[in-house]
Amino acid sequence: MALTLYVDTARWRAHHKHVLEQFPGLVPVCKGNGYGFGHERLAEEATRMGSDILAVGTTYEAARIKDWFSGDLLVLTPFRRGEEPVPLPDRVIRSVSSVDGVHGLVGARVVIEVMSSMKRHGVSEQDLPQLAHAIQDVRLEGFAIHLPLDRTDGSDAVEEVIGWMDRLRAARLPLHTMFVSHLKAEELARLQQQFPQTRFRARIGTRLWLGDHDATEYRGAVLDVTRVAKGDRFGYRQQKAASDGWLVVVAGGTSHGVGLEAPKALHGVMPRAKGVARAGLATVNRNLAPFVWGGKQRWFAEPPHMQVSILFVPADAPEPQVGEELVAHLRHTTTQFDRLVDR
Repeated sequence: MALTLYVDTARWRAHHKHVLEQFPGLVPVCKGNGYGFGHERLAEEATRMGSDILAVGTTYEAARIKDWFSGDLLVLTPFRRGEEPVPLPDRVIRSVSSVDGVHGLVGARVVIEVMSSMKRHGVSEQDLPQLAHAIQDVRLEGFAIHLPLDRTDGSDAVEEVIGWMDRLRAARLPLHTMFVSHLKAEELARLQQQFPQTRFRARIGTRLWLGDHDATEYRGAVLDVTRVAKGDRFGYRQQKAASDGWLVVVAGGTSHGVGLEAPKALHGVMPRAKGVARAGLATVNRNLAPFVWGGKQRWFAEPPHMQVSILFVPADAPEPQVGEELVAHLRHTTTQFDRLVDR
Protein backbone atom coordinates (compact mmCIF):
# COMPACT_ATOMS: atom_id res chain seq x y z
CA MET A 1 0.00 0.00 0.00
CA ALA A 2 1.63 3.22 -1.14
CA LEU A 3 1.44 6.87 -2.08
CA THR A 4 1.66 6.59 -5.85
CA LEU A 5 2.39 9.13 -8.57
CA TYR A 6 0.54 8.09 -11.74
CA VAL A 7 1.87 9.56 -14.98
CA ASP A 8 0.02 9.64 -18.29
CA THR A 9 3.33 9.19 -20.05
CA ALA A 10 2.19 9.85 -23.62
CA ARG A 11 0.44 13.07 -22.59
CA TRP A 12 3.35 14.16 -20.38
CA ARG A 13 5.87 13.70 -23.19
CA ALA A 14 3.58 15.41 -25.71
CA HIS A 15 3.68 18.44 -23.43
CA HIS A 16 7.50 18.26 -23.33
CA LYS A 17 7.56 18.28 -27.13
CA HIS A 18 5.26 21.31 -27.24
CA VAL A 19 7.48 23.28 -24.83
CA LEU A 20 10.63 22.29 -26.74
CA GLU A 21 9.07 23.60 -29.96
CA GLN A 22 8.29 26.92 -28.25
CA PHE A 23 11.78 27.32 -26.77
CA PRO A 24 14.54 26.19 -29.16
CA GLY A 25 17.73 25.33 -27.29
CA LEU A 26 15.82 24.83 -24.04
CA VAL A 27 17.86 23.82 -20.97
CA PRO A 28 15.81 21.42 -18.80
CA VAL A 29 16.10 22.07 -15.07
CA CYS A 30 16.31 19.15 -12.62
CA LYS A 31 16.73 20.35 -9.05
CA GLY A 32 15.37 19.79 -5.55
CA ASN A 33 13.32 16.60 -5.55
CA GLY A 34 13.30 16.52 -9.35
CA TYR A 35 9.95 18.36 -9.47
CA GLY A 36 8.35 15.38 -7.79
CA PHE A 37 9.60 12.83 -10.35
CA GLY A 38 13.11 12.27 -9.00
CA HIS A 39 16.49 13.10 -10.51
CA GLU A 40 16.97 9.79 -12.27
CA ARG A 41 13.65 9.99 -14.12
CA LEU A 42 14.16 13.57 -15.27
CA ALA A 43 17.71 12.80 -16.41
CA GLU A 44 16.25 9.97 -18.47
CA GLU A 45 13.61 12.27 -19.96
CA ALA A 46 16.21 14.95 -20.77
CA THR A 47 18.25 12.34 -22.62
CA ARG A 48 15.13 11.23 -24.49
CA MET A 49 14.59 14.86 -25.57
CA GLY A 50 18.10 15.01 -26.97
CA SER A 51 19.23 17.71 -24.51
CA ASP A 52 22.95 18.47 -24.55
CA ILE A 53 22.81 20.13 -21.13
CA LEU A 54 20.84 19.70 -17.90
CA ALA A 55 20.64 22.34 -15.16
CA VAL A 56 20.81 21.22 -11.53
CA GLY A 57 20.53 23.11 -8.27
CA THR A 58 23.72 22.27 -6.40
CA THR A 59 27.10 20.58 -6.76
CA TYR A 60 25.75 17.71 -4.63
CA GLU A 61 22.95 17.18 -7.14
CA ALA A 62 25.47 17.31 -9.99
CA ALA A 63 27.54 14.60 -8.26
CA ARG A 64 24.48 12.33 -8.17
CA ILE A 65 23.04 13.10 -11.59
CA LYS A 66 26.35 12.78 -13.46
CA ASP A 67 25.90 9.00 -13.53
CA TRP A 68 22.44 9.29 -15.14
CA PHE A 69 23.05 12.08 -17.69
CA SER A 70 26.01 12.08 -20.06
CA GLY A 71 25.78 15.67 -21.31
CA ASP A 72 26.91 18.91 -19.68
CA LEU A 73 25.57 19.79 -16.22
CA LEU A 74 24.97 23.43 -15.29
CA VAL A 75 25.00 24.09 -11.53
CA LEU A 76 22.61 26.97 -10.81
CA THR A 77 23.76 27.81 -7.27
CA PRO A 78 26.64 30.30 -7.61
CA PHE A 79 30.16 29.33 -6.60
CA ARG A 80 31.46 30.76 -3.33
CA ARG A 81 35.04 30.62 -2.06
CA GLY A 82 35.31 28.27 0.89
CA GLU A 83 32.48 25.98 -0.20
CA GLU A 84 32.94 22.25 0.36
CA PRO A 85 34.78 20.79 -2.65
CA VAL A 86 32.77 18.16 -4.52
CA PRO A 87 34.58 15.99 -7.10
CA LEU A 88 32.96 16.70 -10.47
CA PRO A 89 33.85 15.95 -14.10
CA ASP A 90 34.92 18.64 -16.57
CA ARG A 91 31.49 18.60 -18.19
CA VAL A 92 30.08 20.41 -15.15
CA ILE A 93 29.62 24.16 -15.63
CA ARG A 94 29.56 26.43 -12.58
CA SER A 95 27.42 29.53 -12.19
CA VAL A 96 29.25 32.57 -10.82
CA SER A 97 27.72 35.78 -9.50
CA SER A 98 30.77 37.84 -8.50
CA VAL A 99 34.16 38.85 -9.82
CA ASP A 100 35.75 37.12 -6.84
CA GLY A 101 33.94 33.94 -7.80
CA VAL A 102 35.40 34.10 -11.30
CA HIS A 103 38.90 34.51 -9.84
CA GLY A 104 38.25 31.46 -7.66
CA LEU A 105 37.50 29.19 -10.64
CA VAL A 106 40.61 29.50 -12.76
CA GLY A 107 40.43 27.08 -15.70
CA ALA A 108 36.83 26.11 -15.03
CA ARG A 109 33.80 26.34 -17.30
CA VAL A 110 31.57 29.11 -16.01
CA VAL A 111 28.30 30.94 -16.66
CA ILE A 112 28.22 34.44 -15.17
CA GLU A 113 24.93 35.56 -13.63
CA VAL A 114 24.04 39.26 -13.85
CA MET A 115 21.95 41.05 -11.23
CA SER A 116 18.33 41.28 -12.36
CA SER A 117 15.33 43.02 -10.78
CA MET A 118 15.02 39.83 -8.66
CA LYS A 119 17.94 41.29 -6.66
CA ARG A 120 18.96 37.80 -5.57
CA HIS A 121 22.52 37.51 -6.82
CA GLY A 122 24.60 38.54 -9.82
CA VAL A 123 27.36 40.85 -10.98
CA SER A 124 26.53 44.55 -11.17
CA GLU A 125 27.21 47.04 -13.95
CA GLN A 126 30.05 48.43 -11.83
CA ASP A 127 31.71 44.98 -11.86
CA LEU A 128 31.97 44.78 -15.64
CA PRO A 129 35.39 46.50 -16.10
CA GLN A 130 36.98 44.04 -13.62
CA LEU A 131 35.07 41.16 -15.16
CA ALA A 132 36.56 41.77 -18.60
CA HIS A 133 39.99 40.99 -17.14
CA ALA A 134 38.88 38.12 -14.89
CA ILE A 135 37.27 36.04 -17.65
CA GLN A 136 40.63 35.54 -19.33
CA ASP A 137 41.37 32.86 -16.73
CA VAL A 138 38.16 30.84 -17.17
CA ARG A 139 36.27 29.13 -19.98
CA LEU A 140 33.23 31.36 -20.36
CA GLU A 141 30.14 29.45 -21.48
CA GLY A 142 27.92 32.53 -21.45
CA PHE A 143 26.01 34.95 -19.27
CA ALA A 144 22.71 34.38 -17.48
CA ILE A 145 19.83 36.44 -16.13
CA HIS A 146 17.17 35.14 -13.74
CA LEU A 147 14.00 37.22 -14.03
CA PRO A 148 11.04 37.60 -11.63
CA LEU A 149 7.80 35.73 -12.28
CA ASP A 150 5.53 38.75 -11.74
CA ARG A 151 6.16 42.29 -12.90
CA THR A 152 3.72 44.33 -10.83
CA ASP A 153 5.35 47.61 -11.85
CA GLY A 154 4.39 47.06 -15.49
CA SER A 155 8.02 46.79 -16.65
CA ASP A 156 9.00 44.72 -19.69
CA ALA A 157 11.09 41.57 -19.22
CA VAL A 158 12.55 41.88 -22.72
CA GLU A 159 13.66 45.44 -22.08
CA GLU A 160 15.41 44.31 -18.90
CA VAL A 161 17.37 41.70 -20.86
CA ILE A 162 18.14 44.20 -23.64
CA GLY A 163 19.49 46.62 -21.04
CA TRP A 164 21.95 43.99 -19.86
CA MET A 165 22.88 43.00 -23.39
CA ASP A 166 23.75 46.64 -24.11
CA ARG A 167 25.84 46.91 -20.92
CA LEU A 168 27.75 43.72 -21.65
CA ARG A 169 28.36 44.76 -25.24
CA ALA A 170 29.58 48.21 -24.13
CA ALA A 171 32.04 46.47 -21.79
CA ARG A 172 33.28 44.41 -24.77
CA LEU A 173 32.30 41.15 -23.14
CA PRO A 174 31.51 38.11 -25.34
CA LEU A 175 27.79 37.63 -26.01
CA HIS A 176 27.71 34.30 -27.81
CA THR A 177 25.27 32.73 -25.30
CA MET A 178 22.73 34.14 -22.85
CA PHE A 179 20.86 31.84 -20.47
CA VAL A 180 17.46 33.24 -19.45
CA SER A 181 14.69 32.27 -17.06
CA HIS A 182 10.97 33.12 -16.84
CA LEU A 183 10.47 34.51 -20.34
CA LYS A 184 7.48 33.78 -22.57
CA ALA A 185 8.07 32.16 -25.96
CA GLU A 186 7.23 35.36 -27.82
CA GLU A 187 9.60 37.33 -25.58
CA LEU A 188 12.42 34.91 -26.31
CA ALA A 189 11.69 35.21 -30.04
CA ARG A 190 11.87 39.02 -29.81
CA LEU A 191 15.29 38.82 -28.21
CA GLN A 192 16.59 36.30 -30.72
CA GLN A 193 15.43 38.52 -33.56
CA GLN A 194 17.11 41.61 -32.09
CA PHE A 195 20.37 39.81 -31.26
CA PRO A 196 20.85 37.20 -34.01
CA GLN A 197 24.51 36.65 -33.11
CA THR A 198 23.62 35.55 -29.56
CA ARG A 199 22.13 32.17 -28.71
CA PHE A 200 19.41 32.53 -26.10
CA ARG A 201 18.80 29.42 -24.02
CA ALA A 202 15.78 29.27 -21.72
CA ARG A 203 16.30 27.39 -18.46
CA ILE A 204 12.92 25.79 -17.74
CA GLY A 205 11.75 23.45 -15.00
CA THR A 206 8.19 24.00 -13.78
CA ARG A 207 6.67 24.80 -17.17
CA LEU A 208 8.38 21.80 -18.75
CA TRP A 209 7.74 19.09 -16.17
CA LEU A 210 4.56 20.36 -14.49
CA GLY A 211 2.89 22.48 -17.16
CA ASP A 212 0.16 19.91 -17.94
CA HIS A 213 -1.56 19.31 -14.61
CA ASP A 214 -3.78 16.56 -16.00
CA ALA A 215 -0.81 14.41 -17.03
CA THR A 216 -0.06 13.41 -13.44
CA GLU A 217 -2.00 12.38 -10.35
CA TYR A 218 -1.09 11.39 -6.80
CA ARG A 219 -3.17 8.72 -5.04
CA GLY A 220 -2.88 7.32 -1.53
CA ALA A 221 -4.00 3.76 -0.76
CA VAL A 222 -6.48 3.15 2.04
CA LEU A 223 -4.81 0.98 4.68
CA ASP A 224 -7.52 0.76 7.35
CA VAL A 225 -11.08 1.99 8.00
CA THR A 226 -12.55 2.16 11.51
CA ARG A 227 -16.11 3.20 12.32
CA VAL A 228 -16.46 5.75 15.16
CA ALA A 229 -19.45 7.27 16.92
CA LYS A 230 -19.78 10.86 18.08
CA GLY A 231 -17.73 11.31 21.24
CA ASP A 232 -15.42 8.31 20.68
CA ARG A 233 -11.79 9.06 21.49
CA PHE A 234 -9.05 8.27 18.99
CA GLY A 235 -5.50 8.96 17.88
CA TYR A 236 -2.29 10.00 19.61
CA ARG A 237 -3.98 12.85 21.46
CA GLN A 238 -7.24 10.99 22.17
CA GLN A 239 -9.47 13.63 20.67
CA LYS A 240 -13.23 13.09 20.47
CA ALA A 241 -15.01 12.39 17.21
CA ALA A 242 -17.25 15.35 16.36
CA SER A 243 -19.87 13.11 14.74
CA ASP A 244 -20.48 9.57 13.51
CA GLY A 245 -18.27 8.43 10.65
CA TRP A 246 -15.06 6.62 9.80
CA LEU A 247 -11.39 7.07 10.58
CA VAL A 248 -9.57 6.35 7.34
CA VAL A 249 -5.86 5.53 7.43
CA VAL A 250 -4.33 6.41 4.07
CA ALA A 251 -0.76 6.07 2.74
CA GLY A 252 1.02 9.41 2.72
CA GLY A 253 2.47 11.25 5.71
CA THR A 254 5.03 13.87 6.61
CA SER A 255 7.91 11.84 5.13
CA HIS A 256 6.09 12.09 1.79
CA GLY A 257 5.51 15.83 2.22
CA VAL A 258 1.84 15.49 3.20
CA GLY A 259 0.87 18.34 5.51
CA LEU A 260 3.97 20.31 4.53
CA GLU A 261 3.29 23.35 2.40
CA ALA A 262 5.47 26.19 1.13
CA PRO A 263 4.09 29.69 1.79
CA LYS A 264 2.17 31.21 -1.11
CA ALA A 265 1.93 34.83 -2.21
CA LEU A 266 -1.76 35.76 -2.03
CA HIS A 267 -3.23 38.30 -4.45
CA GLY A 268 -6.76 39.65 -4.17
CA VAL A 269 -9.42 39.80 -1.47
CA MET A 270 -10.87 36.28 -1.83
CA PRO A 271 -7.57 34.34 -1.59
CA ARG A 272 -6.60 36.41 1.44
CA ALA A 273 -9.98 35.80 3.08
CA LYS A 274 -9.66 32.07 2.49
CA GLY A 275 -6.17 32.13 3.99
CA VAL A 276 -7.48 33.85 7.12
CA ALA A 277 -10.32 31.32 7.36
CA ARG A 278 -7.94 28.37 7.09
CA ALA A 279 -5.70 29.86 9.77
CA GLY A 280 -8.70 30.29 12.05
CA LEU A 281 -9.81 26.69 11.60
CA ALA A 282 -6.28 25.45 12.27
CA THR A 283 -6.37 27.06 15.74
CA VAL A 284 -9.21 24.65 16.65
CA ASN A 285 -7.44 21.64 15.09
CA ARG A 286 -9.45 21.70 11.87
CA ASN A 287 -7.01 21.18 8.98
CA LEU A 288 -8.05 20.29 5.47
CA ALA A 289 -6.22 17.25 4.09
CA PRO A 290 -5.09 16.97 0.44
CA PHE A 291 -7.03 13.70 0.03
CA VAL A 292 -10.34 13.57 -1.83
CA TRP A 293 -13.15 11.10 -1.16
CA GLY A 294 -16.74 11.14 -2.36
CA GLY A 295 -16.05 14.24 -4.44
CA LYS A 296 -14.86 16.32 -1.48
CA GLN A 297 -11.51 17.19 0.04
CA ARG A 298 -11.56 15.62 3.51
CA TRP A 299 -10.29 16.82 6.89
CA PHE A 300 -7.38 15.41 8.84
CA ALA A 301 -8.66 13.64 11.95
CA GLU A 302 -5.34 14.64 13.53
CA PRO A 303 -2.00 15.90 12.21
CA PRO A 304 -0.45 13.51 9.65
CA HIS A 305 1.89 10.81 10.95
CA MET A 306 5.26 10.05 9.39
CA GLN A 307 4.05 7.64 6.69
CA VAL A 308 0.26 7.72 6.93
CA SER A 309 -2.53 10.21 7.46
CA ILE A 310 -5.75 9.65 9.38
CA LEU A 311 -8.80 11.30 7.83
CA PHE A 312 -12.29 11.74 9.18
CA VAL A 313 -15.03 10.77 6.72
CA PRO A 314 -18.54 11.59 7.99
CA ALA A 315 -21.31 8.99 8.02
CA ASP A 316 -23.21 10.68 5.18
CA ALA A 317 -20.34 9.91 2.76
CA PRO A 318 -19.63 6.53 1.11
CA GLU A 319 -17.60 4.19 3.30
CA PRO A 320 -14.04 3.81 1.95
CA GLN A 321 -12.72 0.27 1.51
CA VAL A 322 -9.23 -1.00 2.26
CA GLY A 323 -7.24 -1.11 -0.96
CA GLU A 324 -9.07 1.77 -2.63
CA GLU A 325 -7.06 4.87 -3.55
CA LEU A 326 -7.81 8.49 -2.72
CA VAL A 327 -6.73 11.25 -5.10
CA ALA A 328 -4.32 13.61 -3.32
CA HIS A 329 -3.77 17.25 -4.31
CA LEU A 330 -0.08 17.57 -3.48
CA ARG A 331 2.60 20.00 -4.52
CA HIS A 332 5.12 18.16 -6.69
CA THR A 333 8.15 20.07 -5.41
CA THR A 334 7.50 19.08 -1.79
CA THR A 335 6.27 15.51 -2.33
CA GLN A 336 8.16 12.20 -2.23
CA PHE A 337 6.22 9.25 -3.64
CA ASP A 338 6.62 5.58 -2.74
CA ARG A 339 6.26 4.48 -6.34
CA LEU A 340 5.78 5.96 -9.80
CA VAL A 341 3.49 4.23 -12.27
CA ASP A 342 3.47 5.03 -16.00
CA ARG A 343 0.15 4.47 -17.69
